Amino acid sequence: MKHTHLASLVLAGFLATSCAADDPNRRAKQGAVIGAIAGAAIGNQAKNKNGKIIGAALGGIVGYKVGQYQDQQQKELELALADELENNLIDIQRLENDILRVNLSSEASFDINRADLKPPFYPSLDKLTEVMAKYDQTLINVIGHTDSSGAEDYNQRLSEQRSAAVADYFGIGGISNERLSTEGRGELSPRAENDTAESRSLNRRVEIDLIPVIKEE
Repeated sequence: MKHTHLASLVLAGFLATSCAADDPNRRAKQGAVIGAIAGAAIGNQAKNKNGKIIGAALGGIVGYKVGQYQDQQQKELELALADELENNLIDIQRLENDILRVNLSSEASFDINRADLKPPFYPSLDKLTEVMAKYDQTLINVIGHTDSSGAEDYNQRLSEQRSAAVADYFGIGGISNERLSTEGRGELSPRAENDTAESRSLNRRVEIDLIPVIKEE
């Protein structure tokens, strides 16, 4: 019951933020909602509750086909981004509930203390965009992270700006705004301790979660 109630709250928030198309902070607000869907209101609740409503816009995937759909998308991502994977510019993870997470190396994508994408990284983002456009039954949540150097409020703003820059690039590349959301987590979700240059490098990243939309059967 607790999860069902949470799913209802998440859906209410999603609908409220989605309807406010003229809200300049719409993507960031949706990012928090989609993150909640991915983290707390998924599984059977997502299939029965979220899929019926969100799926009305995107179509959605029949529940038993979700794993196969994401398997194929992962294979195509790995093929398209083989060079980037080999050179540790990108890595791809399979999370719970068939969410795919694409991690972008900050060194490859952004200069230090900057939120504008490096032009040499454009071709890699173009490959990613092409695959994501093909597999259009997913929501795309772009999450920015920093290390703990500098002030916390500065890091928060930087993480938000970087996630927005990546999402904007996807939008220019043809990804529907209805699929895109952003959030910044600043220094609050590190992958490693911030005690060495190497660990700080791991913490400076942008994550792209590809969240399947499940259609009620």
